Amino acid sequence: MPTHHFQPTHYHTTLGSHEPVLRIADGDTVITTTVDAAGRDARNEQVTPGGNPQTGPFYVEGAEPGDTLVLELDRLVPNRTYGYTSTMVAPNAVEPSYVPELPWPPERDEWVLAEWYVDAGAGTATLVKPETKLGRLTLPLAPMLGCFGVAPSGGQAISTGTSAEHGGNMDYRGFTGGVTVYFPVFVPGALIFMGDGHALQGDGEIAGTGIEISFDVQFTVHLRKGKRIHWPRGENADYIFTVGNARPLDQAVQHATTEMIRWLQKDYGLDAVGANILMGQCVEYDLGNMFDPAYTMVCKLSKRILKDILNA
Repeated sequence: MPTHHFQPTHYHTTLGSHEPVLRIADGDTVITTTVDAAGRDARNEQVTPGGNPQTGPFYVEGAEPGDTLVLELDRLVPNRTYGYTSTMVAPNAVEPSYVPELPWPPERDEWVLAEWYVDAGAGTATLVKPETKLGRLTLPLAPMLGCFGVAPSGGQAISTGTSAEHGGNMDYRGFTGGVTVYFPVFVPGALIFMGDGHALQGDGEIAGTGIEISFDVQFTVHLRKGKRIHWPRGENADYIFTVGNARPLDQAVQHATTEMIRWLQKDYGLDAVGANILMGQCVEYDLGNMFDPAYTMVCKLSKRILKDILNA
């Protein structure tokens, strides 16, 4: 199947029915780049306004509403050595009474960013500044996409600061290289967007950033014609998972849980009682974004458990 090399010249801060930058087909692979959340490229130069700018959209020939887009994240690699993070967790991540004790910047001063040296070859990120009692903190890389998805329905153009059924700013640390992600298709061509690369990020993106950085990206697309899903899904070597994006957090849990029950019944052949029993005892949940307007909750089931059940 063809491999397309695409170098973006402009970016979007909404996911919507924008003019496609490239047309691709079922089975095609794309090699491209993304800028960081502030709009800085591999040279750390400002090339577009910030706000999670997206590369794309990529038009998938034959994709129609009611289909499922299969997106294989083949390769996600930081392409520069400079990364940055916030130095304060979000006020909504702590008790209200503790908010005044957070390390707010002095009045009228700009926000202070932590700077990191990212070594993709060594697979590490090292805190450069500010100096703290953490010392020379070095952490293993876990590159992930913070914001990506497809165009939403109804002619909407939805900010890259939030998320919904189409994906968007989910900031789930499980969206790493080697993962396969499934999106419902809402518009002709699906229209794939991606950006907001993180060299590393904790659950919830509770500081409002991961280690923000630009990426080299490789992905492959497939179509499942006439296969309708309602929310993003994914799988890696160990789990299948579903993604709910909403606010309040319990609504995000409801979306993710419902989508998993649908998946177990329609694709794995479980009856309603069996699916509910299995979920009740074996489900796991991961917290995606809890910083932005919509929260993200991920519902997971072990492939080992499913294999044992289906082979029994």
